[in-house]
Order: sequence, then structure tokens, then C-alpha cells
Amino acid sequence: MAFDFHAFADSLWTAARALPWHWIAGGAHLALGTLGAAHAMLYKRDPRAALGWVSVCLFFPLAGALLYYMFGINRIQTQARRLSKLPLFRLKVGYEGGAAGIAPGLAAAHRDPRRAVFERVSDRVTSRPLTAGNSVEMLCNGAQAYPLMLDAIHSAGTHVLLVTYLFEADEVGEAFIEALAGAQRRGVKVRVIVDGVGELYSWPRMSRRLRRAGVRVARFLPPRLFPPAIYMNLRNHRKILVVDGETGFTGGMNIGARHLVEAATGGGTADLHFRVRGPVVSQLEAIFADDWRFASGENLMFGRIPRVQAENSYCRCISDGPNDDMDRISLVMMGAISAAQRSITLITPYFLPSRELIASLQSAALRGVDVAVILPLRSNLRFVDWATRKLLWELLQYGVKVVYQPPPFAHTKLFIVDDVYAQVGSANLDPRSLRLNFELNLEVMGQAALARMVDYAGDIRCVSTPVTLQEVEARSLPVRLRDAACWLFMPYL
Repeated sequence: MAFDFHAFADSLWTAARALPWHWIAGGAHLALGTLGAAHAMLYKRDPRAALGWVSVCLFFPLAGALLYYMFGINRIQTQARRLSKLPLFRLKVGYEGGAAGIAPGLAAAHRDPRRAVFERVSDRVTSRPLTAGNSVEMLCNGAQAYPLMLDAIHSAGTHVLLVTYLFEADEVGEAFIEALAGAQRRGVKVRVIVDGVGELYSWPRMSRRLRRAGVRVARFLPPRLFPPAIYMNLRNHRKILVVDGETGFTGGMNIGARHLVEAATGGGTADLHFRVRGPVVSQLEAIFADDWRFASGENLMFGRIPRVQAENSYCRCISDGPNDDMDRISLVMMGAISAAQRSITLITPYFLPSRELIASLQSAALRGVDVAVILPLRSNLRFVDWATRKLLWELLQYGVKVVYQPPPFAHTKLFIVDDVYAQVGSANLDPRSLRLNFELNLEVMGQAALARMVDYAGDIRCVSTPVTLQEVEARSLPVRLRDAACWLFMPYL
């Protein structure tokens, strides 16, 4: 007897129509919602985030589980471990070069009690050794930084590595493309990483311009619909330029004309960048290589060892991100705050600190440490400014000094403790930067390197306007409500 396919299909359709679909949908929601809620409880590190996602999974039928699958799961750790062939769970304390976490040849540094405590904290948290024999040069704004960066690219002989968050399609961006393309034509190995979301701030997209110029470029976690990959919150915010393994640049400055500050009008965006030479450049290379492997799948190998410079600054790179590096910058920063004896200066464009960091600053001020937080009078994100004002009273009432520096908008990130320890780099003090972004800070210890940073911070503080507790408390009710409403969204700003 021949099989009647049409009759079989009709019988299946009739049976399907008889099924109680509302029970099926309810069962699917119960199963998927419970699975998503259980995953959030097991893997979310913040109970507030876990509770929020549990609520979304359970109270939004089917859509809640889908939203959690798309936006709530940290796939970066899994992919990073897969590329690195690491086990699923790996606890790393101290760098891999030795149990004590101290690089060879730094015994003299550890005889200096002023630096020993700061070194000890970082030794336990970071995965890299402190290096001696580095030079660190502070560069103010694009007028000082861009010419030196372009000169380094023009003189490159072996390789150029560049990662940036914003790469803008303006005269500065075009100058960098021409320099990178010229190096490529000379036979230099050129690799560029642009952030998949950061490049959308400018048009045309600079990744296309770079490819047309013959430069190898990788987009870091670009959002796409097919196949779905929506990583809007997980951005590569690092800024690294390494040339020939000998010269490196890092800091907070993107590539664009906005950093060409106009002295006459006060326009543009002020920022600091740093040129470094010495062994720490190899750490910049290693971080770039990890990011390149993550974004492109290609392994990069570098054989040249940077020359030790005459200056004797001690430096170390601290990488941070939603992978194995999570919370390293904030942990090291809070350790340094707890070790402060005389002064703490913190300059940041966006200030939405965690409860732990607020408590660290309060505790330092109560111990008699001179704690100063320097913020821009007006940032480019007004809702962040409003959210910040909601929490300033907690610092001011315990003796933390808060000042607003005048225009232009300062995108500067600088952290100095006791004039002997500093961190510079890309990390802002907000949840997005310290929990979601891939960031890079550079530890700097050494009198010559810190002297100009200390003077720079002192000059800014002299021209800044103090914020008083009375001023914060005198805000009108509508302003308080506005600030509080923005503060509610602090984890997402």
C-alpha cells in the first residue's frame, strides 16, 4: 500500500490545531524563563543585576528569556578562553613570571617603602610584572600627541600596531590613514583594530577607508543582525600605538580633530596621552596581540626586545575587561587608595563610582588624607553630570574635596597617590568603563615621570572651582528629581 503523504500531513495539521497552544506557550515560557533566571543567579556578580534579569526572564513571557539571551549573557569570557585554550574557570593571582609577582632586577625598588605597598597590591592582582628602565613623556592634547604619533609611524621599520575606540573621518583621521598606508607600502607590518560601535560615530566608516588603503584592519565586536551578534555594551575602549616594539603611545586620547583644543575659543576636548619607551612596550604589544587574536583569529609574534632607556621609571600595564581581566583596575585603584598617606588626586571626565570606591575615598579622607576629585564643569554627557551630582554629597560630607575645572571639556584620566604612584590610561570611573569595556591603564612610579603629572594636576586644581556641600544641598526639588532619575540608570550610563 502506497504511503499517502498528503493524508499524513493533513492529519498532523488537524492534530496540531487541536493542541492547546496557550499551554504550550506557557510551558515554553516556564522552561525558558526558569533556565534564564537560573543562569542569571549563578553567573551574575551583582545581585541587583541578577534580580533585574530574573524579573525580566520570569515576568516577560518568552521575550524576557530572549532579551537575556541576547544582552545578558557574557559570551566574551567563553570566546576568550576558547581562543586561548584556557579552562572554563581559572583563578589567576599574581603574574605568571613568579610566585611573588616581582620582575627580576627590581629588588632595589622594593627597598623603597614609599612604593613597596603599591607594587605589592598590583603584583597580586595583575598578570604582568613591574618593569624598570622606562621613560614616560606626558603629552597634552592632540597638538602635542598627534605629530609625535605620526612621526613614529612614518619612521616605522618593522611593525605598527594601533587600536582606538574613535577613529574619526576628519583631517586628523586622514593623516593617520595616509601614514599607515605609507608604512604598509614600505613593507611594514601594519595592524589596526577599530571598535565596531566606536567607528559608527563617524562617517564614512574608517575600517572601509583603511581596507581601501591596503591596511589590515579588524573590527572589534561589530554589531550585526545575521547571524545575530549584538554587543552594544561590550566595547574596546583601549588606546594603543606601538611602533617597532620600541616606542609606545597610550592614554585617553582618540584619533580625531576634537582633541585639537582651540586656545582662543576654549573649544575642543582636552586630554592627556603618553609616549613610553622601554620594557613596558612589550606589554602593550602583548595586549594588542590578545585583542587582535580575539577580533581576527590571527596570532601575532614579535621577537624584538625594547631597549632599556636612561630614565628609570617603573611601569606596568593593567588590562581590564569583561573577560579574565574583570575588575583589575578598580581593585588596584582601591588598594592604592587604602595605602595613601598624604594625598590622592583623581581626575576623570565621568564620575559614577561604585559603592566600594566611594567608601575607599571616604575612608582615606577620614584618615586625614587630602583627597581631591577633579571633574569637568560640563562634560559632553549632561545626563552623566546630573547623575554624578546625586552622589557628591556622600563624598563632601566626609571631607573629600570636589572641584570643577573650567572649559574646554577635559577627557583626562589621571590618578596620583602621595606623588609617588600614578595610573594613566583609558578607564573612566563609571560602571560601563570598569565593568563592560575593555580598558587599559598604565601604572607609573618614578620621580621624573610623576613630576610633570603632579604639576599638571596642581595647576588644574588652582584654576578649578570648589563644590560645597551647601551648594549640592541647595538644589531645587525639580533639579534633585532630575538628577535622581539619571542616577537610577547609573549602571547603564
